Amino acid sequence: MIKALQLRINLHQERQPDGLLIKAAYDLGVEPSEISGIKILRKSIDARKRNIMFNYKVEVYINEPVPETSDYHFDYKDVSNAKPIHIIGFGPAGMYAALRCIELGFKPIVLERGKNVQYRRRDLKAINQDHFVNEDSNYCFGEGGAGTYSDGKLYTRSLKRGDVRRIFENLVFHGATDQILVDAHPHIGTNKLPKVVQNIRETILKYGGEVHFETRVTDFTIKNNKIVAIQLQNGKELDVEKVILATGHSARDIFYLLNDKDIALKAKSFAMGVRVEHPQEIIDGIQYHCFGEPRDELLPPAAYSLVEQVNNRGVYSFCMCPGGFIVPAATANGEVVVNGMSPSKRNNKFANSGIVTEINADKDLYKYEQFGALKALEYQKDLERLAFTAGGRTQSAPAQRLTDFVEGKLSQNLNETSYQPGLKSSPLHSLLPKIIGGSLRKGFKAFGEKMKGYYTEEANIIGVESRTSSPVNIPRTDTLEHPEITNLYPCGEGGGYAGGIVSAAMDGERCAEAATSSI
Repeated sequence: MIKALQLRINLHQERQPDGLLIKAAYDLGVEPSEISGIKILRKSIDARKRNIMFNYKVEVYINEPVPETSDYHFDYKDVSNAKPIHIIGFGPAGMYAALRCIELGFKPIVLERGKNVQYRRRDLKAINQDHFVNEDSNYCFGEGGAGTYSDGKLYTRSLKRGDVRRIFENLVFHGATDQILVDAHPHIGTNKLPKVVQNIRETILKYGGEVHFETRVTDFTIKNNKIVAIQLQNGKELDVEKVILATGHSARDIFYLLNDKDIALKAKSFAMGVRVEHPQEIIDGIQYHCFGEPRDELLPPAAYSLVEQVNNRGVYSFCMCPGGFIVPAATANGEVVVNGMSPSKRNNKFANSGIVTEINADKDLYKYEQFGALKALEYQKDLERLAFTAGGRTQSAPAQRLTDFVEGKLSQNLNETSYQPGLKSSPLHSLLPKIIGGSLRKGFKAFGEKMKGYYTEEANIIGVESRTSSPVNIPRTDTLEHPEITNLYPCGEGGGYAGGIVSAAMDGERCAEAATSSI
């Protein structure tokens, strides 16, 4: 017999090796010896009150063995001689599109402008230490996309767009810990994700697919509303039948290419702001009610999620990284962009989060109308150039103590930071556009009311957090094709159809299914 059950246990029960078993037996009215196993489906922490509770969703097996096999089987087959599907970009959308193509009996040919995960490390070191940005290999471009070296968080709200569990199972199949199948807020970690990404590549190659690194697409040949060939930076030209465009939200050259060819694009609303960085112990103290004491060893570094309406404009936390680092995420020299990441153990002494506000492409960018569909992109670029100048024209980032930012004064000194290229004290309160800076200042005050201790001079704000999502939408029809270029499938974050690793992966699968359905 199998019983589905919701269980709540406290810290003391969680500490006991058989605490969950005893609680399940008690709730079901059976002897613990009758339970042959418990399958944990979901685990979360409720820290709203001082008596912290662990919530479990489980299946209890009574006098019945627990199955050991996964619910999913991935039917990869040899596609060496199958019909090709060309995929531009090898982030989550491109990777999962390629895997799905193989399952469906088609040969994925992946074209990735960046380097593989091993070689990318050298270019990340160059950004952090030498302040030099390789425009094809950085925190955004390269094998695995932006997620590989910027956290690996697997949160998603896109539950109606695909099978989230299938995405997670495939990550586990390729080496991720099966804990991601259980945690309410699953996370792989920057230190572990590269190996998972490498394993995905090896699966694609094993079954006959192709992955070409340092292969930037520079042009399309279009005839009769179809892409018939792709031109590469190395001078080669590839004939194509179907093209999945999964280049991510920072591939500006692709947006410019499409725009120059008069291929329909739309300006897209998005969000921009800063990173805020606190000592992790402050966030732990607020969330776990343990000010002045270390958090319990059973509790992970605390996270938070905040949102506030300021003058009918949302201000909210984004990509919160407990126990994490702030990293330089620029994709070109002459700009400063910051992002957050965490290792799997989340054991760094700082917590950081993007704090961003909505930018409405229709209402807020009237000074940029001359750029048409690229107006939000140009606005984004201007803010990143501003940050570059304010940071001293290196990858050092402009920063301010949180309280000084809100009170409108330059910081005489800054707090310690995890941001390796370094910080430069700057008057971000006056440098940021009013719709961003004014909204954030009021938002931070409100957040301080919601989380007592959050508004503190011990926190820095660091600019700019500008790559939350694509500033451009590449339209597509119900069949996922571009309305004008009928064999082009805009996909993932770059097209404006995803907001993270999981939603991008699901969209990659959908686009693979659409692209192969008519061949």
